[in-house]
Amino acid sequence: MQKLKEYVKDFAGWFVLKKRIDASSILFYAHPREVWWCSLGVNIGAEIDGKHETFERPILVIRVYKTESLFVLPLTTVPKDDDFHFKIATERQTAWAKLTQGRVISTKRLLRKVDIVDSEQFENLRKALKHTL
Repeated sequence: MQKLKEYVKDFAGWFVLKKRIDASSILFYAHPREVWWCSLGVNIGAEIDGKHETFERPILVIRVYKTESLFVLPLTTVPKDDDFHFKIATERQTAWAKLTQGRVISTKRLLRKVDIVDSEQFENLRKALKHTL
């Protein structure tokens, strides 16, 4: 049996920041294919966490539902060669979209836009996501 690594999660720190994010009036507008840094927070079990003082992680915007909500996939730069990740490459970096960790988020969580994925890769990723679901 594999032992889970010891990791202390800062739920109290995330709760303080989460309240500030929710109260913020700053609104970003994102579009499909864009890569953003986003405050994903501290999560439970195998759910992917954000890092650093803003609990941030890069995400890829898959769909915009309205000006205040998006469906996104978290990204990792750790190479993953399995059916649950999809490799994307931009001029800036190569990353793997975590197909099993998609979720709807508020645009209030967005911090800064950093990149965009080309149309062909994005369509291939969407097909892989549909296949995973």
